Amino acid sequence: MGHRVAAVVLDDANPFEFSVAAEVFGIDRREIAGWDYEFQLVAPGGIARMAGGVDLHKQFDLDVVASADTVVLPGIQPSEEPPDDVVAAVRAAHANGARIVSFCSGAFIVAAAGLLDGRRATTHWMHAEQFRERFPRVLLDPNVLFVDEGDVLTSAGTAAGIDLGLHIVRKDLGAEAARMVARRMVVPPHRDGGQAQFIDGAPQPRVRADDLAGVLEWAQHRLDRDLSVALLAERASMSERTFARRFKESTGTTPFRWLLTQRLQRAQELLETSDLDVDHVAARSGFGTSANLREHFRRELRTTPSSYRRCFVGVRSPEAASPADRLRV
Repeated sequence: MGHRVAAVVLDDANPFEFSVAAEVFGIDRREIAGWDYEFQLVAPGGIARMAGGVDLHKQFDLDVVASADTVVLPGIQPSEEPPDDVVAAVRAAHANGARIVSFCSGAFIVAAAGLLDGRRATTHWMHAEQFRERFPRVLLDPNVLFVDEGDVLTSAGTAAGIDLGLHIVRKDLGAEAARMVARRMVVPPHRDGGQAQFIDGAPQPRVRADDLAGVLEWAQHRLDRDLSVALLAERASMSERTFARRFKESTGTTPFRWLLTQRLQRAQELLETSDLDVDHVAARSGFGTSANLREHFRRELRTTPSSYRRCFVGVRSPEAASPADRLRV
């Protein structure tokens, strides 16, 4: 028995968000080392009449949710109370150790089950005020793409479900697996920024993304070097102030934060796919020293490089590492 992912689809659910769950977890990708997801479609009423006139006929009844390993809740109509039996099934699954995942307004189901009280969560920015009114004990952050609380994960509107789905694959199977899935879906494996850039009234980007693409690509190939904002700005032929402003408008984040994310991802890749010691991983990913690398892992990922590497022992594919990286140094 593999890792069972049960997607619970209700009437008026968003078909795109269900499709994201099916795309990420429902396609046979056994060529990826460690892949063992078993996707289960649950339509409590027998047929889910989704938005847009799409009808989904059930594959499984609601009783399978209690024994699932991961439960995915695509968006629902937030103006309607979720069915009591669905809320009870989600609560029971969580009590049995399942990971609960919501896309968009699916967070209303998770909150109704009492699983978000006193915890951080997100949902679509359009529903933020309604969510706060109904669930004042939840620490709602409507500015992020997703929130990972370990056993409960919530994502923002629609396409943010892709970000969360890939994040889960990365957690379960590593960065290379997430990249492979992202490549098949023709999407980036990681997006910086949050929902703020999409909210009505937010400043519209005054620079095209491809104006910075060359600088970002140049930097990604030099993460082991000293990359300052001044150097990136010079590369882009801009003043530091103009570069920082345009970078934020285009990407939704700051140059410093973008560099940190890229370096963390590089360090994760090296820890997963090579036998390099922590000192060399720190050097190759641009953190300089192992102490600096450990501090950023602790602060950003809430773990240590050694603990992170142990999570992927037996999962990574030996072929994924280069011959040089497979040598212990």
